[in-house]
Amino acid sequence: MIRSHVLICGGTGCTSSHSDEIRGALENEIAAKGLAEEIKVVQTGCFGLCALGPIMIVYPEGTFYHSVTVEDVPEIVEEHLLKGRPVSRIVYHEKGDTDVKHATSLSETAFYKKQLRVALRNCGVINPENIEEYIGVDGYQALAKVLTEMTPEQVIDTILASGLRGRGGAGFPTGRKWQMARTLVPDADQKFVCCNADEGDPGAFMDRSILEGDPHAVLEAMAIAGYAIGSNQGYIYVRAEYPIAIKRLEIAIAQAKEYGLLGDNIFGTGFSFDVKLRFGAGAFVCGEETALMTSIEGNRGEPRPRPPFPAVKGLFGKPTILNNVETYANIPQIILKGADWFSSMGTETSKGTKVFALGGKIQNTGLVEVPMGTTLREVVYDIGGGIPNGKAFKAAQTGGPSGGCITAENLDTPIDYENLMRIGSMMGSGGLIVMDEDSCMVDIARFFLEFTVDESCGKCTPCRVGTKRMLEILDKIIAGNGTLEDIDRLEELANYVKSASLCGLGQTAPNPVLSTLRYFRDEYVAHVVDKKCPAGVCKNLLRYVIDPDKCRGCTLCARKCPVGAISGAVKEPHKIDSAKCVKCGVCMTTCRFGAISKQ
Repeated sequence: MIRSHVLICGGTGCTSSHSDEIRGALENEIAAKGLAEEIKVVQTGCFGLCALGPIMIVYPEGTFYHSVTVEDVPEIVEEHLLKGRPVSRIVYHEKGDTDVKHATSLSETAFYKKQLRVALRNCGVINPENIEEYIGVDGYQALAKVLTEMTPEQVIDTILASGLRGRGGAGFPTGRKWQMARTLVPDADQKFVCCNADEGDPGAFMDRSILEGDPHAVLEAMAIAGYAIGSNQGYIYVRAEYPIAIKRLEIAIAQAKEYGLLGDNIFGTGFSFDVKLRFGAGAFVCGEETALMTSIEGNRGEPRPRPPFPAVKGLFGKPTILNNVETYANIPQIILKGADWFSSMGTETSKGTKVFALGGKIQNTGLVEVPMGTTLREVVYDIGGGIPNGKAFKAAQTGGPSGGCITAENLDTPIDYENLMRIGSMMGSGGLIVMDEDSCMVDIARFFLEFTVDESCGKCTPCRVGTKRMLEILDKIIAGNGTLEDIDRLEELANYVKSASLCGLGQTAPNPVLSTLRYFRDEYVAHVVDKKCPAGVCKNLLRYVIDPDKCRGCTLCARKCPVGAISGAVKEPHKIDSAKCVKCGVCMTTCRFGAISKQ
């Protein structure tokens, strides 16, 4: 009889920290102690608190272990699983608490208290490679309900009434998209259901984590969508760089077919639906719906002019719907619990929850799901644990290369589609990168613009040429050669690219530049007028100096300098030769007396 379940994170983050080896060592140790009949080890998806991985949770106690290593395994088995005494040194403690906590739920921790997990409901809870565990948490009940109790029109009406909007970009109403695909070309001989699992934004890993932790939810939702629009074929376009997600999708598809939940005559209703995988090669532009479909067709991933929209002429010229992973992950719960349940969460125009990949200058990096309307302050400080090292919050970038900055003055703005657009940002797929006082906003704008220049497919001139010219201006400013006219020219060009580009990539590429110009124009001015980077990031505008009153003449900085730019006698103040200095920062990190600073 099983008396304990040990859940170990098997997401990409924890796997990179050797959680697979930890699981293997745990199973071997349990077997060696003769506990194999009493203790079950379960591989799960991402728990969310990536900063503390690898994570292990022992039930029924709910003991939450963090930063586990292979070397910790014998002690965990001997002390906790055999003798019932948790290993306190690796048990998670809330800040300031030194007592061992036996939390019965992760929701008792500050990181989880304000979260509401809908799309992530099964991540970190079930074994994603076992269909029976998914069925055990009401998996495929929603599909059974729609096939046996609902008409396609009723399914679409439910999704419309829920207020669910697409979680992959600008937030188009999901039900309306499905309705268009069902009604605009009613006599189509073939329709398709597509899932965008390409997720190319830097710092974004929401969709990957759902596929790794709950792949059957996406398959079930796609089958529901197929029934709603009259389609028997689905495609999941997933990044080839997501090997764990791909493996678990392949396992899930095979299991669903074995159980009769995909394929012909599902539940004996006469409805058939199949899912195929297609792998993306990392092109960011293939996150745009028409480029994605072009890629599935075997062609170069380039966007097409719209109209016609995919609901009329999409994949292989047939009516098609495309939603991203997170959007689909909400569908089964909406069907089972009702439109009113979902629409009771969130704001008036943005219903439900949103998953964010929280990264950057933040204490608790990880995966967060909160009700729409939660403020950035709550996400950064209550859930994220604030900024490390006592630094001040400066801004948060949402929407990746397509988004913009949320500044400190907007920390209490409720996060939803309309509010983010109003302050010059956008929801995007859900990447949320936090920046502190040491971040240069001109450099941040350049980082994202360099990414979009590299990822532009080159089909339209405004994006292909315009973003390149913008990047050249930013390079000029960062190098200390910019002028005030360059700032005006940059803004003018950004607005032109935004209005004239063919697809969403080009239309949103200038957003990080426009957003930083709107809120941090003074930093641009400092770069061109004062020839200084206020944050001390841009190397060409930076110099290291030694305070003679603080320098003890220990010579350590001179000995560590890789280019011999520091000189001075023992016990005498040293100097830095700016002409030789390569601004590597080694001297400043080496100095024990705080005598070296950036100017």
